[in-house]
Amino acid sequence: MSVRRLAAVQPDGFAFKPATLKEAQAWMANYPAGKQQSAVIPILWLVQKQEGWVSEPAIRTVAELLGMPVIRVLEIATFYTMFMLEPVGTHALVQVCGTTPCQTRGSEELLAVCKRRIGPQNHRSADGKFYWQEVECLGACSNAPMAAINDYYYEDLDAASFEKLLDDFAAGRNPPPGSVIGRQGASPEGGPLTLTDKTLYDGSRAKKIKIPNLPTKTPKETA
Repeated sequence: MSVRRLAAVQPDGFAFKPATLKEAQAWMANYPAGKQQSAVIPILWLVQKQEGWVSEPAIRTVAELLGMPVIRVLEIATFYTMFMLEPVGTHALVQVCGTTPCQTRGSEELLAVCKRRIGPQNHRSADGKFYWQEVECLGACSNAPMAAINDYYYEDLDAASFEKLLDDFAAGRNPPPGSVIGRQGASPEGGPLTLTDKTLYDGSRAKKIKIPNLPTKTPKETA
């Protein structure tokens, strides 16, 4: 586990937007009285969705909202790598999986594209639109190599398709997530090889059951 520190440059303050605060309060309401601190992770996530990252003033504000010591919220924000501790790209946060399955399928080409187009990892691009980092396994090994961009997975990438994705994000577009080669789920390339008969799961093979006529009167009424 690498050491994770807060950014050297911090904003002067943080304030919840009304919609974000409403969602935070909804999370707090999920827990019994006195247990609202259990909502700290989803509320930090709401902060990140609002700001793009989690700042030191935001950590203090969350601590105040939940009645927690600031150090407790800081411990959580710095422990979980899902929380970004410095400003990220305005258009895309790119996380390229570099673990063995992706590496053997060409993730190094994706990393090279990031280095050339965006710059060193864990830094924003010169235009501020992109931020990238190499991460551990993201759990889409059968569709390697892949990258998580903002909230979604993009799979079965190569250098050319990855460049196209970055072009789309740079232009303000949101390309559809998933396999760029049209793979269905995690099935083999070209389509599923088993269970291809649609009648296996469309209900047409279900046995028809004859439901007996039910008595119109209860036994008591009959008597």
